Parts: sequence; structure tokens; C-alpha cells
Amino acid sequence: MILAGKVAIVTGAASGIGLEIAVQCAAAGAKVIVSDVQEKGGDIAVQRIASSGGQAAFFRADVSRPADSEALVKEAVRRFGALHIAVNNAGIAGPMAPVGEYPVEGWDRVIAVNLSGVFYGMRYQLGAIQAAGGGAIVNISSILGQVGYPGAAAYVAAKHGIVGLTRTAALEYAPHKVRVNVVGPAFIRTPLIEPILTSDVTRMLVGKHPVGRLGESSEVAELVVWLCSDKASFVTGSYYAVDGGYLAQ
Repeated sequence: MILAGKVAIVTGAASGIGLEIAVQCAAAGAKVIVSDVQEKGGDIAVQRIASSGGQAAFFRADVSRPADSEALVKEAVRRFGALHIAVNNAGIAGPMAPVGEYPVEGWDRVIAVNLSGVFYGMRYQLGAIQAAGGGAIVNISSILGQVGYPGAAAYVAAKHGIVGLTRTAALEYAPHKVRVNVVGPAFIRTPLIEPILTSDVTRMLVGKHPVGRLGESSEVAELVVWLCSDKASFVTGSYYAVDGGYLAQ
């Protein structure tokens, strides 16, 4: 119960990595605001947490809208009395095309959700966490926040941006007892990539991970929970890859 007594927000928590983070935060003792644009999935996530004895509530928020991010923080404080932890996980894949052919609308949407959404989240989370006496923020980037990937210009740019944004916030808020770290998953089995996992694609992706398999959402969530806890009290401004050795090659 390393998060006992804490209140957490997890965005993009209706499925995939975000869902597992919310479930594990609750299992570690936190009261969790599950946030997503998918209301049905969000409600199911809350039910799953409750069935295991945890405390959670759903709040619909589109992270690309600053007002939604502000309202989400206010809801956490209103419902549970404070905010100590925020995990900015919500993201989309976007179209695939070379930079010279990349659709402008696709670029704008990916940047709005994946990068601006993290900024909007922190913009309102930081003040609330300071008011609670300190805490932790974990932003979810990607291995593609460290390297390029053909055809994924917007996604790669956004994930690189999250790393820089995280490090800047960590420097600014370390004196205020708010730790800010970033996690970079490799290819994880989630609804985001399941549609493309033909046998050939799976074989190709597995080959990029020296451990010889794709990752699981639970493996990302376990690291996130640790980073949110006091066990990581001397850790801030750091990038952690959960990648099966992908970036070591």
C-alpha cells in the first residue's frame, strides 16, 4: 500500500496502459480519478477497481482542451479532498506518412492530444499538488521520445516534447516538493496497437526487442506506481524506458 492516503489522476485510463496504471494505483492504496473520453470504458475501469476494494471515480475529460484539464483537477480535489499524484497518459497514434506528405490536420490533432494535453494537465496539476504539500507527476512518453520512427512524425515529435517538458518542470518544481518524471514504453500489447498485430507485424516488432517479446501494460504500471510513491523520493527529471532492451541496440 505504498500510495495509501494519496489521491491520483490518471488520464487515458479507460483502456491499455492507463487502465492498468489506474488499477495498480488503487491497489497500492490511492483514491483514483479515472479520466478518459471513453465513458463506457471509464465506468468499467471504476467498477474493476471497486470490485477489488479500491476507491475510484470517473470524470470525462478531453486532454486537448485546457478547460477540461482544469475541471479534472478541481474534481479530484472536490471529490477526494486533495491531489498528490498525476499520471498524464492519454495519447493517440495518428496517421502514418513521410514528413513531406504528413496531413496537417493529423499533425495538429496528435500534437494537441499527446503534447499539449500533457502541458495542460501539468498546468493545473502542479498548483494542486503543491497545495497538498507535494507529490509526483509521471508523464507517459515512449521509446520514440528518444529515437525516430519513419512515418510517425507527429507522434515522435510529441513524445520527444514530453521528455523536454518533463525535465523543465522537474527543475522548476523540485524546490516545491513536486517530482516530475517520464516513462517511455516500447511496443506494449494494448488496444492502440492490437489492430496492426498481424503475424508478420508481430514478428517484426518482437525482433526489435532483445528480450524477444512485446511488453505488457502491467510492466509499465508497476514502474509508474513506484515513481509516484515515496520510495522514489530522490528521483525527479528522469526518463525511464520500459522497452525490453529496444534502446540499448
